[in-house]
Amino acid sequence: MQRLLAIIVLCLWALPARAEPDREWRTADPAAAGWAAAALQPLRDYADLRKPTALLLVQNGAVIASFGDPARKVGVASVRKSLLSALYGIAVAEGRIDLDSTLGELGIDEKSPGLSEQEKGATVRNLLTARSGIYLPAAHETSEIREKRPARGSHAPGAFWFYNNWDFNALGTIYRQRTGEDIFESFARRIAAPIGMQDFSAADGRYAQSPASRHPAYPFRMSARDLARFGVLFANGGSWDGRQLVPAAWVRESTTSHSATDRPAQGYGYMWWTLPEDGFGKGAALASGYGGQLLAIVPGKRLVVVQTAESGNSRRGTRTRDFIGLLRRIVAAAPLRCMPAAPGRTGHRVRWTT
Repeated sequence: MQRLLAIIVLCLWALPARAEPDREWRTADPAAAGWAAAALQPLRDYADLRKPTALLLVQNGAVIASFGDPARKVGVASVRKSLLSALYGIAVAEGRIDLDSTLGELGIDEKSPGLSEQEKGATVRNLLTARSGIYLPAAHETSEIREKRPARGSHAPGAFWFYNNWDFNALGTIYRQRTGEDIFESFARRIAAPIGMQDFSAADGRYAQSPASRHPAYPFRMSARDLARFGVLFANGGSWDGRQLVPAAWVRESTTSHSATDRPAQGYGYMWWTLPEDGFGKGAALASGYGGQLLAIVPGKRLVVVQTAESGNSRRGTRTRDFIGLLRRIVAAAPLRCMPAAPGRTGHRVRWTT
């Protein structure tokens, strides 16, 4: 016990002054950072087999391993929902959105014949947790959602979890109406610029309409290295270089499971999938998009793992369960001791290698 306490004290003393990347990513020598060569072999094997557009492992704000092209922007599909969740945390803290407001109170409706009175009773919180009880066609929904969608009116708001694009798209409408801000310009100004995203601009987002709904989807294009910065922000509790960009309470709440789901070992928070504490530690969560767009945060080990994939890429290995299997091995192998203070802070730039 005394030895463990000594290690903890040493780690706290040795932690770098900041755990975020600089404008150019810092790179850490894996061996110097405490990683055994064998620990990273599964990552190499996975990249060789799956051939994602990019696969990136970050610990303590520095790149441990990189494969593919982390600067290449791709459509990140449903990862958009976790990006919007961060904006909601800011808007709620500023008093511009009340999570207990109902759709009826907010004037949110749908194309004819419109929402029922029961559906109008759904709250913003119900939508964030995918428990609205509103089962209607939506923009950018998958065939799986269409096939599994419950019958309209079969569940009251808050009573049942269903991964439902109607909820997430309506949240986009609510955000724009209540804040008066464009989602992509807001993200660029409030998050991307302060954390130094190198590739993202507001022009990388668009609104995707559906003839079946008045609420558009809001797809983003983003690079793996920018997505990793967003992961570092959340792994650091919403803080960046001493500035609290997203309220820490919101980060905790949105990455805490509020529902069991139809995915083994995954819960659902506020537009984040949650990972079990057993094996991943407290606060571990996943932003997941169709086709292999994945961002994992493991705060207990200061880890961020990102995978991006081109939409036309083979479906080999884009299954979320394969990525989570890899993540389990990486987390188990991650060094428990602290990394050297500020590795690579001598101005070295990351060489993106395959």
